[in-house]
Amino acid sequence: MKRVTVHEEWCLGCHLCEYNCAYANSGIPDMVKALKGKRIFPRIKVEDGGTPGSVTFAVSCRHCPDPICVKSCISGALSKRGGAVTVDRSKCVGCYTCILVCPFGAISTDGDGAVLKCELCLSNGAGTPACAAGCPNGALTVEDIDIPEG
Repeated sequence: MKRVTVHEEWCLGCHLCEYNCAYANSGIPDMVKALKGKRIFPRIKVEDGGTPGSVTFAVSCRHCPDPICVKSCISGALSKRGGAVTVDRSKCVGCYTCILVCPFGAISTDGDGAVLKCELCLSNGAGTPACAAGCPNGALTVEDIDIPEG
């Protein structure tokens, strides 16, 4: 199974992973039209310590073998598909229980009340996760790891 791996020692805090993610999931073929002047809702978030020289790193879904977010979802909107935890936004009722239970803080919301999380670009046709493909410093890589299906 593929997984986005974060190498915080290489993260510049540039937020390009967030923009590439938001663009890849926008459904709009032109990046400028998709992002310019709009609030973006990436499925990956860059965190930093807020002080010069502090560590910056991207927070993304770890696609846990036995995901507590899937177990806690009251509507069945979260499920495992091909080893990745995915969201059926049409089923999400906005209870945000998954946000509360995720031990990594990898689930967020969009402007419409449904939850968002990394789905490894399985549903947007990008093939390779756009965050890793667009990282200029190699802080995000896509690696094959052995995660047993839960």
